Amino acid sequence: MPPPAPLFLSLASPPPPTALLPVHHHPRSPHALTLLAPPVASSRKSAAALPACPVASPRHSDYFDPRAPPPPRGDGGYGRAPNGAQDGRVFTSYSIYKGKAALSFDPRPPQFVPLDSGAYKVAKEGFVLLQFAPAVATRQYDWTRKQVFSLSVWEIGTLLTLGPTDSCEFFHDPFKGRSEEGKVRKVLKVEPTPDGNGRFFNLSVQNRLINVDESIYIPITKGEFAVIVSTFNYIIPHLMGWSTFTSSIKPEESRSYSRPQSTSEYEWRSTVAFFLEAILDKCFEVKTVLVDIEQAIFILFR
Repeated sequence: MPPPAPLFLSLASPPPPTALLPVHHHPRSPHALTLLAPPVASSRKSAAALPACPVASPRHSDYFDPRAPPPPRGDGGYGRAPNGAQDGRVFTSYSIYKGKAALSFDPRPPQFVPLDSGAYKVAKEGFVLLQFAPAVATRQYDWTRKQVFSLSVWEIGTLLTLGPTDSCEFFHDPFKGRSEEGKVRKVLKVEPTPDGNGRFFNLSVQNRLINVDESIYIPITKGEFAVIVSTFNYIIPHLMGWSTFTSSIKPEESRSYSRPQSTSEYEWRSTVAFFLEAILDKCFEVKTVLVDIEQAIFILFR
């Protein structure tokens, strides 16, 4: 029996700050595709359609996933592989839908490389991919126009340390260190809402290669942000590969631990050992002399 369709709750979004209003300075793409979410009864009025925006091909830190989140319904989307599938990998995400945009958080695992010893080490830490999709109508989001931003482990840690009135800003240049450096700018801002009951996630993208200047914002409620914080706290060890390390520990392969010694400590221990050895040698010599004296006395008084 297939799983029931997910339930959606339409909530009114608080008004954004003026500086966060979306800005579009590009022509409408003739190839924009609208993906429809399941129909849901709602009292909200249809949002005005936004002009389409081509998506730049991300490089380096920004990973592009052509599939529209959330994953398609079916066994593969609920934590286990489809029937007959040989690959046991599972894809998951946490998605938030609001009137003007949708936002999904998708974890990406670390990359490992084999060593000559047969073991593995982390070559690249994992990250959490943020995917912003603008709304084109009520409960309808155009994932072909999505903009992405990958959060590294330390950026996730920065979000976790935010206080109720704190804000933060992250800057990414996908072409940093290459000839196209500076032509694509991505800025993610996270700041509290005016009423203090949530936060705004705002992603601004400037791409001079394809003449795109776009800003997508989405309000996050206090409860939704609590879920994000809890998820981030859980996923960090997995992104760093530490969970893989701990699961590979075997008691039978453990060795006795010896604390490394500093140079001065090693010299002191060596000196003490030398003197103890010299004292033992002297004691042995004294013992030999005493034995000889004892034998001489025994012969003398026999």
